[in-house]
Amino acid sequence: MSCSVHRARRIKHICCFLLFVTLTFIISRDLSNTVHYPEDIEEELRHLVDVDFTLNFSARPDVRTKTSWDAPILWQGMFNPSIYDTIHIQLESSIAVTVFAVGRYLDVYLETFLTSAEKYFMVGLPVTYYVFTDSPENVSIVELASQRHVNVKKVEKLSRWQDISMMRMQTISKLIETEIRHSFRYVFAFDVDQVFKARFGSEALGQSVALLHSHFYKLPKYRFTYDKNLDSVAFMETGDFYYHAAIFGGFWENVKNLTDTCHQSIMEDKKNNVEAKWHDESHLNKYFWLHKPTKLLSPEYCWDKRLHNEKRHIRISRLVWAVKQYDSLRDFK
Repeated sequence: MSCSVHRARRIKHICCFLLFVTLTFIISRDLSNTVHYPEDIEEELRHLVDVDFTLNFSARPDVRTKTSWDAPILWQGMFNPSIYDTIHIQLESSIAVTVFAVGRYLDVYLETFLTSAEKYFMVGLPVTYYVFTDSPENVSIVELASQRHVNVKKVEKLSRWQDISMMRMQTISKLIETEIRHSFRYVFAFDVDQVFKARFGSEALGQSVALLHSHFYKLPKYRFTYDKNLDSVAFMETGDFYYHAAIFGGFWENVKNLTDTCHQSIMEDKKNNVEAKWHDESHLNKYFWLHKPTKLLSPEYCWDKRLHNEKRHIRISRLVWAVKQYDSLRDFK
């Protein structure tokens, strides 16, 4: 039997097994049952599992729940948290989180970010927070659950916040190459000036995950603030959505490709004395225009409370913007 035929049959068996297990979860809802995956197919299952087929896309007729390329847009009411959690716990899905807390961002935001994440972010799954800061000695110790860790990394404090924002792409890529790829299936990058307020769970895991910006998700495309400078690699005449760089994630392979591509684009702009309109976010939007994400998080996964008059679609605020103090925090002189 040829290797290709053998592999095809193997994958077919894995898919049938996965379908059986998933349907068992859906029918029984008995979270006390434990399913053990054979070790030799565990890694292939991690790539093949697609719990998103359990999503109820008609549960939210008030909002768009699917893209033109059939990627789900995740809203409250579309998913059963128990199904997602049970399967990802069985698969031992692990998540690396990167967060940058440089200068006064460390003192003002980091502890609240971490303590709130411990209450609501991927509860029950192994998570390591990689904290990048110029002052490792000042990182506060927070109480962590089992299988949760904080790993502090020292970075240089650059003169401009724009440079810190843009250069994080290279830093994340290097970390994935040296550490994350060996221990984690998923990577999520977060801005530190955010606070978790409700479940931000395993339903958000996916191959390539993007976030709809709360300020733009209801606006027509002509209002999107893409970079219109023809000299920038980030130039976009139009696009699908406007994505917020405060959160992005997915399989480590996909996040590495994203960060590598964005970093190369940023460096190309620097060589030509160009800076994109919204820095790394402009380059991220260009990337997701060319490489469609497989899952989109609705603005409930990162909500700006100042938009209180536009909240009718937001049934739950899972993560909110912290109070911004840009005038003092971004003065790095």
